[in-house]
Amino acid sequence: MINRSNLVHTYSIVARDAATGDLGVAVQSHWFSVGSGVTWARAGVGAIATQALANFSFGPRGLDLLAGGRSAHEAVEELIRSDKGSAYRQLAIVDAAGRVATHTGANCIEAAGHHVGDGYSVQANMMLNDAIWPAMANAFESSAGPLPERLVAALVAAQAAGGDVRGKQSAALLVVRGESTGKPWEDTLVELRVEDHPTPVEELSRLLRVARAYEDMNAGDAALEAGDTAGALAAYSAARAVLGDNPEPTYWHAIALANIGRVDESLSLFQEVFDQDANWAVLTERLRPAGLLSIDDDDLARIMRLIA
Repeated sequence: MINRSNLVHTYSIVARDAATGDLGVAVQSHWFSVGSGVTWARAGVGAIATQALANFSFGPRGLDLLAGGRSAHEAVEELIRSDKGSAYRQLAIVDAAGRVATHTGANCIEAAGHHVGDGYSVQANMMLNDAIWPAMANAFESSAGPLPERLVAALVAAQAAGGDVRGKQSAALLVVRGESTGKPWEDTLVELRVEDHPTPVEELSRLLRVARAYEDMNAGDAALEAGDTAGALAAYSAARAVLGDNPEPTYWHAIALANIGRVDESLSLFQEVFDQDANWAVLTERLRPAGLLSIDDDDLARIMRLIA
């Protein structure tokens, strides 16, 4: 009997970044919350996409096989050999050494297929046409920059070539380090999901840009801690350029200016934020006792007067 909860006919990519060793997987489907079952990755181990009439156990089991010393090819062979429904499965694995293996079962719904390249694999099933996975391969190979952006570029190309015959609904992106730090909270570099959206790949692209902006904000915080004021201000400005009306980077940019004695320059930024929501002024008063705002009473009063 077919388990309809596992009908994640879709297109995906697994890849290893040759320069950094980072490992990633990205996917789109006309199915709710595709990332919750299809995308799997573990730092220093590998990345997996399990789809079509998916056997979701292939994700954790495959990672355990890789962690136990199996290659991508050996892991795929063992998983498929143990599965009575293998003719309905589509599975792709890249291991930490960049070895790739893929399986597309004979009963996967057309158009279905895969392409294995140097350190990556693209695969798709129930597609509008058979141009999808070649388009993904071309996009990934011709793109430059960090691995997450290249993975998304492959999804964009798949959608432009026709995509899922049913349309689109959800997408996901997961990227981990090529070597584990021993600190799991530091090993996942990007983890984004679009659970239900009319244009999930476009939304995933937007979320990746937002994630990069928040990385700039974190870099600004780190620069401030290191005494690099110019670097901090540049990072906050970069985040503001992406996040637009979101007051967060504008606010911390203002705080950074105030903390280095440039209160006059900070006032217009504080005004912009306070005009959106006066609660930011409440936060400003609370930062001094916490040691995060080092200005005197007079300067604090100047900032608070902006509320009036």
